[in-house]
Amino acid sequence: MIFGKTKLEMKVGVFVFIGIIILAVFVLSLGGFKTWASGYEINFLFNFVNGVKIGAPVRFAGVDVGEVKRINFIIPNGEEANKVQITGYVKREVKIPADSTVWVNTLGLLGEKYVEVMPGKNYKQCLANGQALVGNDPIAMHEVAQLAKNVVDDLDASIVKIKNGEGTIGRLLVDDSIYKDIEAAINYKQGTIGRFIYDDAIYKQVEALIADIKKHPWKLFWKTKD
Repeated sequence: MIFGKTKLEMKVGVFVFIGIIILAVFVLSLGGFKTWASGYEINFLFNFVNGVKIGAPVRFAGVDVGEVKRINFIIPNGEEANKVQITGYVKREVKIPADSTVWVNTLGLLGEKYVEVMPGKNYKQCLANGQALVGNDPIAMHEVAQLAKNVVDDLDASIVKIKNGEGTIGRLLVDDSIYKDIEAAINYKQGTIGRFIYDDAIYKQVEALIADIKKHPWKLFWKTKD
């Protein structure tokens, strides 16, 4: 009887132990737990990350291959200013060349920020666990707004100059003497434009030249002797 009771207790214990393991794996999976056997860490260095958060995707060639695990401020050797270090957890089968390009991208116009990695070409030198890749800083929204304001201001200044008859376009639109000069050159057969329009001999010479080139195109490349 004692032996049978002990055997039953052992079965119950094994069953409970297996249940605890399954529950632990399930909880760790929900928490995003990963072992070193499934991936490795890569550091991305930026001066400005435009709101990237922990858990944001890491994409390689447009494919989700990992996520952001940590974001820290560091001071690299030989530098005085802080840099933002984004530590990304990447799948082990993904090999990132050292000459790859990395930047902060946006899902949609106002969507989630994530790390985008564009593969390089030198797959003989790939990043190992813990190595760093310097990223291209995203443009801050205030810089975009300032750039747009500068463009609008320049456009307004150009319109004012045109209205005042300043510059080539302004003189062309405002100064009547330019119209008169063009009209005189055409109507009175003065200058190169007037002669070209009204002189039939010039038309005939041009037509003869075009016909000759069509028959003998090699003459375009023929250099006459002095």
